[in-house]
Amino acid sequence: MEPPRKQLESVLIKPAGPDCNIACKYCFYLEKEKLFPTGGAHRMSTDVLEATVRQVMVGKAPNVSFGWQGGEPTLMGVDFFKKAFELEERFGQSGQVVGNGLQTNGLLIDDEWCNFLREAKFLVGLSIDGPKEIHDHYRVTRGQKPTWTRVNDALKRMLDAEVEVNALTVLNDLSAEHPDEIYDFLKGSGLTYFQFIPCIERDPADPTRVAPFSVSPEQYGAFLCRIFDRWHEDFIDGIPSTVVRWFDSVFATYVGVPPPECTLLTECGSYVVVEHNGDVFSCDFYVEDDWKLGNVMAGDLRDLLNSQQQTRFGHVKAELPDACRECRWLRHCRGGCPRERLSGPNGNGVSYFCEGYKMFFAHADERYRQLAQSWVRQQGEQACTVSRSSAGAQSTAKAGRNDPCPCGSGHKYKRCCGR
Repeated sequence: MEPPRKQLESVLIKPAGPDCNIACKYCFYLEKEKLFPTGGAHRMSTDVLEATVRQVMVGKAPNVSFGWQGGEPTLMGVDFFKKAFELEERFGQSGQVVGNGLQTNGLLIDDEWCNFLREAKFLVGLSIDGPKEIHDHYRVTRGQKPTWTRVNDALKRMLDAEVEVNALTVLNDLSAEHPDEIYDFLKGSGLTYFQFIPCIERDPADPTRVAPFSVSPEQYGAFLCRIFDRWHEDFIDGIPSTVVRWFDSVFATYVGVPPPECTLLTECGSYVVVEHNGDVFSCDFYVEDDWKLGNVMAGDLRDLLNSQQQTRFGHVKAELPDACRECRWLRHCRGGCPRERLSGPNGNGVSYFCEGYKMFFAHADERYRQLAQSWVRQQGEQACTVSRSSAGAQSTAKAGRNDPCPCGSGHKYKRCCGR
């Protein structure tokens, strides 16, 4: 019997392709210009936009999310995203819940952008690597000018306009040495949701090694351990006052629910990437000829998501070496992202960050177990309360959309179990 078809619930769209208005020294996506040698700016046409949105919406998945990334997606201008929002409303199915996430470096964010993002309820992921000295070390313009002041101004502007903003912080060889400074800066800026992205790129001179700006496994592990302590210290009445995406994802593996981070899933392939010209790829990190699935103007995204090629891509992650299969932490890391499996320092198909993962799990395991026990107990108490309630009482037992989620994740209910 064939497995059931996957629903098209998530799509990552790169409307400006690899184009960007800054030139981060660790960026892996600028080189994707080689895939599109036509020259000039890369911009998604209205026809490609409409085909993409329509195919996602008519798939009738109850919950769908659009991730807008780059390059720098705000190069498209705010009118492009107003059009995308109109198309989502036009093609939306009855009862569908739609989410939009915009990842940006913030340089183009002005009052018009803020008004749109707030009214359309876009979740913004702002790329900011911490305090000025840390951020400006790698995140510079093409003319090698610093960007922190403009990014920080954009952060203040969005928070003042009540735009929902998360921090996306890249951990490189420098930033990973400053966990406390980064945590204090982000929290002090008024942010409560952090995503830390470990930088790992191959050295062009020797593809079996990582580039010098990559974070080492030991640095990554030590950073996670310290941030975990700070995160845990900030609990209020058993609830985190800050949310760290990696910690939430790992917590999911302790309570037996699917983690929100694909890195920790058994297989890849749960979403697809649409480039500015409509080309569809298996993953953000694999926008390359070998993993091109097709084009939205000549095929259907649901068929591409369920294609043999995408299935094969998903299986690659599950092909683990014996060292992983015998590891006590396997259920919590699943071997990491396939792009981490270099043939260099670790070799044998093991994640480059393996030792960092082990360091973190050994450090956090006991507290995760305690949190999981508390969560399971709380779920049981809630189930009993609901079972004893009348139909009218049941409707009031649920958390409000903007209340903390009762699962203890630290998210708002609408962003967690209420999705």
